[in-house]
Parts: sequence; structure tokens; C-alpha cells
Amino acid sequence: MLTAILLVVTGVALRLTMPPLNLVPLCAIALYAGARLPRKWSVLIPLAIMLISDVLLDRAHGYPFYSASRLTSYAFFMGIAFSSSFVRKDAGLLTRGGMSVAASTLFFLVSNFAVWAEGTGYHFPWNFPGLMSAYTVALPFYRNMLVADLVGTGVLFVVVDALLAKYPVKKAALESVS
Repeated sequence: MLTAILLVVTGVALRLTMPPLNLVPLCAIALYAGARLPRKWSVLIPLAIMLISDVLLDRAHGYPFYSASRLTSYAFFMGIAFSSSFVRKDAGLLTRGGMSVAASTLFFLVSNFAVWAEGTGYHFPWNFPGLMSAYTVALPFYRNMLVADLVGTGVLFVVVDALLAKYPVKKAALESVS
């Protein structure tokens, strides 16, 4: 449970402080949650991060809470955590890094398609050039997300796992709570 809380607090803090740069390793957090926590907790981690931070951001900026594209994002991150739970626990960093790149890329494609299809944001025309314009405008955000997710995946699966291996009593205590 403590691991889940720390992941949520970290994710919310990053989403609240990094929006202009999109340096939020949300795919990395979802991958780690799916790989290291029980499935019932892992899918709730990205949902909690998104809900808490979206409520706070929306309130601060006066945005409406509901949109179909937002629900698409919530479902996507929950799906990342869920699918990560089926990967071998001892998968290497290359596998985890590949999953991170795949998750970031799929999120870029799915989320920008959803925004384009919904007609919110930049109001691109509903045709192929409009879709390509939506993707083009979002490329800087994709680059930053990809970097954040790769660094986050490394930190979580190397540094955090190493710390937990070094302090097995604390790891056992963390796991017994969840």
C-alpha cells in the first residue's frame, strides 16, 4: 500500500509541476505499478494520479472536467498497468525500456487521435491532413513524454528496485501492507 501511495503522490506532484514541459513519466509509473504491485492496485495508480491532478488543474484553470479524450487517457494508462502485470517479473531493462517506448508512442497516437476526433483543443478539420496536423502540433509533447518515461522507467526499475533489494526488510513490510 505504501508503494502505491508513493507512486500516486509522485505522479500527482509531477503532473502539477511539469505540465508546460510534459515531463511526467506516467507510462513509466503505470508500467512499474503493473509489474510490482498486485493487479487490483496497479490499475488504480494511474487512475488516481490522473483524477487527483486533473481535478486540481481543472479547478486552478477553470477547465471543464469531462471529455471523451480524457476518458480515453484514463483507460489507456490503466491498460498499461494491467498489461504490464503479465510481463515476467524478472524482465530486463531492455524489455522494460521497449515497453516504455511502446507505451509512450501508443499514448501519443491514441490521445491525439481522440482529441482530433472529439474536436476539442485546436479544432483540426476531420480529415487526414487535419489528423496529421494534430500529430505534428503534439510532437514536442511526445518527445518530452518519451524522455520522461525512459528516465522514469530506468529510475523505477533500476534505482527503486535496487533500493528495495538492498533493504529487504523494508521491502517485505511494504509488500505486506499492499
